[in-house]
Amino acid sequence: MERRLLAVAPWLLIASALVRGWTIVTGFGNETIDLYVYWALAPHVLEGDLYQVTSPHSPPDFPLPFTYPPFGALVFLPMTWLPWVVAQWAFRLLSGLCLYWLVRVSLRLVAGAGWTEEPRLWRRRAILWTAVLLWMQPVYHTFEFGQINLVLAGVVLAAMVARDPRVAGAGIGLTAGVKLVPAISGLYFLATRRFAAAAWSVAAFAASVGLSFLVDAEQARRYWFELLGAADRVGPIATAHNQSLRGALSRTLGHDVEMTWPWILAAVVASVLAGFALRAAVRARDALLGVLVVQFLGLLLSPISWDHHWVWVGALLIWLVHSRVVPWARWTLLVLWCPIMFWDLIAFQLDRQPTIWTITRPGWLSLIGWAYPAFALLTLAVVAFVVKGRSGGGRGPAGAPSELGGVNGAKAAQ
Repeated sequence: MERRLLAVAPWLLIASALVRGWTIVTGFGNETIDLYVYWALAPHVLEGDLYQVTSPHSPPDFPLPFTYPPFGALVFLPMTWLPWVVAQWAFRLLSGLCLYWLVRVSLRLVAGAGWTEEPRLWRRRAILWTAVLLWMQPVYHTFEFGQINLVLAGVVLAAMVARDPRVAGAGIGLTAGVKLVPAISGLYFLATRRFAAAAWSVAAFAASVGLSFLVDAEQARRYWFELLGAADRVGPIATAHNQSLRGALSRTLGHDVEMTWPWILAAVVASVLAGFALRAAVRARDALLGVLVVQFLGLLLSPISWDHHWVWVGALLIWLVHSRVVPWARWTLLVLWCPIMFWDLIAFQLDRQPTIWTITRPGWLSLIGWAYPAFALLTLAVVAFVVKGRSGGGRGPAGAPSELGGVNGAKAAQ
């Protein structure tokens, strides 16, 4: 069966791209409202009012402001020099290339020496997986909203497995300067004793912050000292789109839990599970798994993790299918993750909540709203208590950084 699919993989990719592209441009996705925020508001970073304006294409119930650090606006500036339609399609193409990159690097990490021994087979698998993941809802919603998730994920994965500490650290530090969540990746450097990479990431992040102060000190001060903790400015905490622990807890308890004891308790549980899971991944010399553990922790702890932020689940599916893991664990996680990834569970919930600002909802709907964070916690638990006894299966050294005894991640992307 796989051989037949691999034989037609390029055609499946073309067909998937055309069908998904058609549904985007003929529906709500043609507006790419988040991309329009970047394109329309980024120039305001030079005018000093970046955080006072909102997108003219905002929904009627939520004016969309620019929510990233000032450095993020500086990064988006070159895109604003293009006409809107050109920028829109250029960004879609870039996101598609980053999806393929994410798949290719993930496969190279799990394939190990097999990639060199059977390069054509694994490259075909990369094409096939790209076609499949175009149907995964977080990926589709990333294209629909014009989000930067795939671009950031591609850069972060390449950086986290790069051998050169300067490249690794700069990649994470600068992406954290664009959007704060990638900063969690520094935990992987510490866990693998890549202290030079961790130091470079701090330096690169500091440089991004320093540049924003040079451009406009008052604007940067306002973001870092006034707006940084204002989660409600990013969006409604309890809407179904928010699949973080805080979002799920708020829907269950009927109010924004903020950083009170329910969230603290959940965050401690997530952190402990992630700690054991990360130790298991490092001991197994499984670079991709270590990356995924850290990214899942970041998604769980972030105040807002929109459903389209969960594009990392695509790499998890690749790991589950191609990695050596006990069958019951593989099939349990695949059976749980695949339905909610390839069926629009978020739209199902959105259709049943009165408004995006409504927090209280029926118990069964609150339970469904736990899908992403609950399965992420279960995944961390499975990794912690199943993977820790493995020797690595010969895969880890092929994709792990030198501190884990393996070949550098840059080669993994070739």
